[in-house]
Formats: sequence, C-alpha cells, structure tokens
Amino acid sequence: MSDIAKTNAMRMLDSAGIEYQIHTYEPGDAIDGVSVAHKLGKDASQVYKTLVTQGKGGGYFVFVLPVNEELDLKKAARAAGEKAVEMIPVKDINKVTGYIRGGCSPVGMKKLYPTVIHEDAILLDTFTLSGGKIGMQMELNPEALCGFIGAKFEDIIL
Repeated sequence: MSDIAKTNAMRMLDSAGIEYQIHTYEPGDAIDGVSVAHKLGKDASQVYKTLVTQGKGGGYFVFVLPVNEELDLKKAARAAGEKAVEMIPVKDINKVTGYIRGGCSPVGMKKLYPTVIHEDAILLDTFTLSGGKIGMQMELNPEALCGFIGAKFEDIIL
C-alpha cells in the first residue's frame, strides 16, 4: 500500500486504528457502482455507494447502500427523522462533501453528517466502498465503520 497516495478517508481510518484493504481499478468511461463491482470482481451486493441528501429542514444526510440498489427516499427521510429528503444536485457534491461524484466516501467529508448504512451490511464481514477518489475502494468491516462515523443501520432501499 506504500505505492498508493492515501486519501483523507484512509488517513482518518489509519488514525482511528480501523483496518481496511485498498482495491484499485481503472475507471474507464463508466464510474457507476455496478461497473466498479465488476471491475473489482466483487458481488454488487457487497459494494456500497454513498449518496448525499438534503432534508426539508436544510440539513444534509448521508446514505450508504449497495450499488445495485436504489435509495427509497421515504425510508431515508424516516431514518433521518425528516419529513422528506432529496438528492443534492451533482454540482453541489464537492461543495458539501469535499469529494467528487464517483469518489464520495462516508469517511472524511468536510463535516460529519448523520449517516445511515443499509441494514444488510451488518450481515457482512466486510464491504467495499469509495476510498475517497475515483479508482480507489476501501474494504472494511461495516460495524467498525458504523461506530467510527456514528452511523446507524436501517432499511433504506426500495
């Protein structure tokens, strides 16, 4: 791993003593999660994406779910304690999180936003999610991540 320039997400996990493994891939034309899972040779149900929403009250909420699933905005709002949430515009991702589309990680955002991880993750020994830049994924224990970022597990998919 010494050949890989560490991202902010990796540095934060290192400082917390949380073990993770790095997986890299050539992004190519597609950066969607299912393509990433395929490039990594992993089942799409074990590769998770990070989505950022905004609630009616103006606050931001982060949702982590399998790349082959769709966020249920009603369940997401309920999990966030909001009447409704909506996806933030792609143009706002960097301003809100410090990351770009396709490289957004729930670790190391500009602020620690309330985060919900889809409940199926708790059944996995490890799952894979963005390492903080396109072409880099981190594999780690879902419960370790949950505890580190103060997330919770709930059903948030359609």
